[in-house]
Amino acid sequence: MSETDSTSGWYSEDEATFGDRMAGAREAVGMSQSDLSRRLGVKIKTLRSWEEDLSEPRANKLQMVSGVLNVSLKWLLTGEGEGVDQPDLDDNGIPEIRDILIEIRDIKSQMTASADRLGRLEKKLRKRMDGGEL
Repeated sequence: MSETDSTSGWYSEDEATFGDRMAGAREAVGMSQSDLSRRLGVKIKTLRSWEEDLSEPRANKLQMVSGVLNVSLKWLLTGEGEGVDQPDLDDNGIPEIRDILIEIRDIKSQMTASADRLGRLEKKLRKRMDGGEL
């Protein structure tokens, strides 16, 4: 576990989501989703929804996740602080795998930005519809 740089780190707020960091920390300690769900006392479906960013844990469970995975709460939420190192992108010296992983990360980042933009546009449209401005 090491200090990460939030501006360029694999798990930074700009590059990864809460679910990405949670899954990465779980994998770093060698736990399966079912192992972690049992330790936290939640259903595996709930844990999956956290890792897929479909929902977020409550504060008490968030604290438990942090403790069980041995990462700071701040790192889980933002990518800053005591967390896990970025995944090894070397993968047996095969540069194509590294390139694919980087491309996946870039696409995911673009998709997140697009989803945020779509949400803002939808909110703006709903506001205008409610106000009768269309």
